[in-house]
Amino acid sequence: MTTTEIKTDAPSATTGAAVRLNFAKAAPKAFRAVIGLDAAAREGLDPTLVELVQIRSSHLNHCAYCLHMHTTDARKAGESEERLHMVAVWQEATHFFTEKEQAALALTDAVTRVADGGISDEVYGRAAAHFDEPELARLLALIFTINTWNRIALATGKRAGTDER
Repeated sequence: MTTTEIKTDAPSATTGAAVRLNFAKAAPKAFRAVIGLDAAAREGLDPTLVELVQIRSSHLNHCAYCLHMHTTDARKAGESEERLHMVAVWQEATHFFTEKEQAALALTDAVTRVADGGISDEVYGRAAAHFDEPELARLLALIFTINTWNRIALATGKRAGTDER
């Protein structure tokens, strides 16, 4: 299938660019696989921690669509505005976050920015001190998943505020 068969030629209301493909419709098996990984990753993790990780990764990846979605979800779950504002600068505002949350955020930074030097033993060890092996594996899967969602949203031109799940 050619790109012209996948996308429409209608301009976007905000950018004037052609509307990009709907990934869920164009690759339903791949889309369902990411949803399955996302659901498996979240199992047993604190929902607040899940949102903090997703917000942080979305900050780092400059994904406005996912950032809007996950800050909205976090607010609905009772997260404070104060903490939401501090996620972007968590290293300078550690007193807003528990040690466990800080370890998860450090791991999120390292995995999301893996090309900038990998995941140090210090960062990995800090996370391993707060999460047992199954939890740590699910935390890693969560980080992998949000990075995938960020890339899907950015590559397909998802617009912040539309929350098209």
